[in-house]
Amino acid sequence: MDWFLIALISAFCLASADAAQKHLFLNYTSLELLIVRFGISGILLLPLFFINPMPPLEKGFILWMGLMVPLELLAMWLYVTAVRDSPLHLTVPYLAFTPVINILTGYLILDESVSLLGATGILVVVLGTYLLNTDTEHTHWLDPFKAVFKETGSRKMLMAAVVYSLTSVGSKAAMQYTTPEIFGPTYFVVIGFAIIVIALLYNPASLKVLTHSYASHILVAGLMAAMVVTHFIAIAKVEVAYFITVKRTSLLFGIIFGALFFKEPRLAKNLSAGVLMVTGVLFILVTE
Repeated sequence: MDWFLIALISAFCLASADAAQKHLFLNYTSLELLIVRFGISGILLLPLFFINPMPPLEKGFILWMGLMVPLELLAMWLYVTAVRDSPLHLTVPYLAFTPVINILTGYLILDESVSLLGATGILVVVLGTYLLNTDTEHTHWLDPFKAVFKETGSRKMLMAAVVYSLTSVGSKAAMQYTTPEIFGPTYFVVIGFAIIVIALLYNPASLKVLTHSYASHILVAGLMAAMVVTHFIAIAKVEVAYFITVKRTSLLFGIIFGALFFKEPRLAKNLSAGVLMVTGVLFILVTE
């Protein structure tokens, strides 16, 4: 199967999991959401973990995993609570800021130059953000930017994008010790196990969520597991920049789902903003 179609399937699965979570688990606590979306999906990925076991663990791999897992758990918590608490069109698009943050931190910390195309991409993503938050109530040109920080979900998803900009670097570093096909299931099995352990230590009662709504839980966790599998199959077939750009179409699916299933307003405007943000991501990533 062509990598582009596989990447689109991955994006669709992620957006579908977001929409299903928002519809089915509105009253779940953040820990319960993590158990369902990542704990159960980790269990579903166990067969792949055993079919493609890790090679002998090297010290560098263990170090990177030790650094990434806490950050990934933080990003996941920010992500699932943002989706739960705010409209989809005001949350999922902000993942587009991960490559923006990557290119800016490279410039500020490592003194890496920003190409004209990369700088254009940053401006296009920011323009998409501005358009996403425009409405008739704003009377000052800065109001759309201020609105990002007033909306809880938008603020949390921006924070998640910052954390993901760090874990994306860590994932690349860890994958040098293995292959994408092995790393993907292994990483999410470890994440799922870590969430179960945290639940046992912090709030064992939260694990009671596993005793009901089996079909709904398997649906959402299954979509997440499918997203993981297709993600790492596609990323092994093509340059990372192209894959990530296609994967970010999940924000467009999310905007459409928000309008279809949750009656979120201004679909045309929100889609236009989302297309701008995906275009900006493409500009940034093709410069890498």
